[in-house]
Amino acid sequence: SKGTKVTVYSESNGWAKIKANGKDGYVSTKYLSASKPGTGSTAVAPEKTTTKYVNVSSGTLNMRKSGSESASIVTKLSKGTKVTVYSESKGWAKIKANGKDGHVSAKYLSTTKPLTAVTPEKTTTKYVNVSSGTLNMRKSGSESASIVAKLSRGTEVTVYSESKGWAKIKVNGKDGYVSTNYLSTTKPGTESKPSIPEKTTKKYVNVSTGSLNMRNKPSESASVIVKLARGVEVEVISESNGWSKVKAYGGEGYVNTQFLSATKPGPLPGLNPDEEGNTSVKYVNVNDGSSLNMRSAASANASIIAKLVNNTAVTVYSESNGWSRVTANGKTGYVSTQYLTAKAPEGPGSSNGSIIRIDKEYNLTMEKMVEIQMAINGQTDKKYKTYIREDGLTLTNSTKGMVKGTGWRLRGGAGSNYWVVGPVSNNQSLNIKSKVKGSDGYYWYEVDYNKTWVNASPEDIEYNLNPNNFVSDPVNSFQFVKLSQVTNMNVSEVNNRILSGKGILQGQAATFTAAGEKYGVNEIYLISHALLETGNGTSPLAAGVKVNGKMVYNMYGVGAFDGTALSSGAQYAYNAGWFTPEAAIIGGAEFIAKGYISAGQDTLYKMRWNPTAAEKYGYASHQYATDIGWATKQVKQIYNLYSLLDSYKLTIEVPKYK
Repeated sequence: SKGTKVTVYSESNGWAKIKANGKDGYVSTKYLSASKPGTGSTAVAPEKTTTKYVNVSSGTLNMRKSGSESASIVTKLSKGTKVTVYSESKGWAKIKANGKDGHVSAKYLSTTKPLTAVTPEKTTTKYVNVSSGTLNMRKSGSESASIVAKLSRGTEVTVYSESKGWAKIKVNGKDGYVSTNYLSTTKPGTESKPSIPEKTTKKYVNVSTGSLNMRNKPSESASVIVKLARGVEVEVISESNGWSKVKAYGGEGYVNTQFLSATKPGPLPGLNPDEEGNTSVKYVNVNDGSSLNMRSAASANASIIAKLVNNTAVTVYSESNGWSRVTANGKTGYVSTQYLTAKAPEGPGSSNGSIIRIDKEYNLTMEKMVEIQMAINGQTDKKYKTYIREDGLTLTNSTKGMVKGTGWRLRGGAGSNYWVVGPVSNNQSLNIKSKVKGSDGYYWYEVDYNKTWVNASPEDIEYNLNPNNFVSDPVNSFQFVKLSQVTNMNVSEVNNRILSGKGILQGQAATFTAAGEKYGVNEIYLISHALLETGNGTSPLAAGVKVNGKMVYNMYGVGAFDGTALSSGAQYAYNAGWFTPEAAIIGGAEFIAKGYISAGQDTLYKMRWNPTAAEKYGYASHQYATDIGWATKQVKQIYNLYSLLDSYKLTIEVPKYK
């Protein structure tokens, strides 16, 4: 009734939790007053409360419906939350927080507000430092990630963190990632200290075989600027961590310090002093895919010591009667002088280009890899001596014979233990060159085999499989370039030096860049592919063909089948919606990326050999070509294009077998 005295525990949403006459319950707050009605002298005594704060070391504090771990959770309270405590009993506190009533564990409350220190993110300031063009800021730390912005030289950025060659940055209110290679602590063009002339000393190249590589950086994976012969004088600018910064032939670079000496080295053992003093460095000059035989003596009949690929540097000691005595790759022997040139190959990285090397290890031996490739009869256009066993021929005269029966195959030597070069058919006529006793006790006839493509020998397969035969070569090493990474090429440079005068492709460098960035394909590879397929931008399919009244373009020969290349290629372009040259360049890049590059076969080497599949399945799978020399035959065009540029970035991935 009116004037009844009640004890108020809490008030919420217009209701008061009370005790009256020994009972607990809820009443509307609007019918309660602090003084007894009619007298104004007696106040309702409010429940005694205290203020405390949530104090958990981590996470949040559960506020429950009652003082029990099994009670339902009303809400979760973060560290530092202010609460009103009505009572505490048996380790539980009855509280009000954020307008809600409930119970919490009393041990997680404190009378003072806990410190909630926020550690500010540590940042540094750096500057964009590119020699030309702009720096791509990407959505994530990957060359294939989408571009958020392009940053010009000298732009100030805030760096949050750096990992695996990528920096997480903020610039102009945007967050993203850039390559750490193109950031510097000082603004480009400014110097913190006046330059001091460098102190230099004279030393001499002292190698026992071959030549000494002068590189553009102090690293074995850096590109070679020039090869220095034994005895060459160099100016040493500085030495650090086993590398010497030197000047030679007017250029600067880095060499391995252990191959320098303070005095000029004397003659090598086994060589005449006159011969040693007249050494020179020359380079192998043979067709791509071929090699030059180094022999044990100055004779075409002498045994072969080594095979030297195009552009291999050799130290020449003497020349006589068409033969040169040389050292290369740690071996000394004789080569035909006509296949040597004094002109050094122009290698990428000798100007402003940069090359990063990655070694990719496979759980395969070279022997096993050769065995896997032999099982699918890799092809070559190389000519071998071929043999057939005597009982496989019916002689028609001393120089001719007819194949007797079916199932006969020509082998690469006189014996059934040699590899099969290719099959012959019943009654096929063969020219006989000689007859020899074979390793199996039979007589074998050496015969002519006039096939352009034949099964390659195990030795030639191994040679083409072995990365060590190509990785140091300025041209053939391009088979290891990662085609899934863009080049950061200078658009104006490409338009002026590569695409100028190239028909429909002229001036399209920016489009190739956009295509490469969109689908994660090396732009120079796309340009090389397009130049090859379009006859330098002049083919009818590239220049434009009308289909159903609409002009269509096809820059990579996609869908252009032999015999119907123009019509089938044009129809493919129509179906794909390639109604402008730009659409054809970008759309065709998607097709190229999907086939091999997106599948992880993103180098010419991996397209040809696919070591990942061989490692995984134990057999050959998804290989682009059957020609064992395919990868080395593709690189010349790409190499030549890069040689025209001053600014680019390359990553090469070199396989390593067990």
